[in-house]
Amino acid sequence: MKVALGLKAHSGWAALVCLASERGELRVTQRKRIELVEPDAMWAKQPYHAVEHLESKAACELVKRASQHVRGVAVRQLREIVSQCQASAYELVGCAVLTPEPMPAWSTSEILAVHFRMHKAEGVLFPDALCRAAEACGLAFVPVPEKQLHTLAKDIIGAPLDRVMDGVTSLGKSVGAPWGRDQKLAALAAMIALRAPRH
Repeated sequence: MKVALGLKAHSGWAALVCLASERGELRVTQRKRIELVEPDAMWAKQPYHAVEHLESKAACELVKRASQHVRGVAVRQLREIVSQCQASAYELVGCAVLTPEPMPAWSTSEILAVHFRMHKAEGVLFPDALCRAAEACGLAFVPVPEKQLHTLAKDIIGAPLDRVMDGVTSLGKSVGAPWGRDQKLAALAAMIALRAPRH
C-alpha cells in the first residue's frame, strides 16, 4: 500500500497525517502531533524571543543552537515514523511539508531589531527543520507553499481547492477528533505528495 506523510508545523510541534492510497481510495493510517522541541529545551520553541535581550554574539549562538536542536529532533521523529511505515509494510512514496512565505536573508541582529521579524523567523524555523529532516531521511520531499494551495489542488489533484477540502473533511470522519485546520492541511499536503509527479 502506498502512503505519504503530510506535515503542518507550529512553534515547537507539528500535525502529522499519514494518508494511504489503496485501489483508488484514500484513508488515514496515522494522525498525531509530533513534538519538535525536547522538554529540557522549551526555550527553543521561540528562540528569537528567548534571546532578544542578549548581546549580539550570544544571541546568534543560541539561535544557532536552537536551529540545530529542532533539526535533530525533527530527524529523529521522522525516522521513527518511517520505521513504523516499514513495519506495517507500507510503501512510503512521499513527504509533504506546508511552507510559509520565504524569509529575506536577514541576519540574527536584523531579525531581533524588529519584533514582527522575530515571529516570521520562528514561523519559518520549524517547517524548514521538517523539510531538511525529510531530505535527511531520504524521503521523496514535496514542499507545499500555503499561498499556492489553490493552484496545487487544481494542477496536482485535479479539482478546485474547496472540493478537495470537502473530501479532506470527510476523511476525518473515519478517525474522529481532533480533525481541525491543522490536520486537514496536513492531510491535503499528504494527498499532494501521493499524487505529485515523480522525477
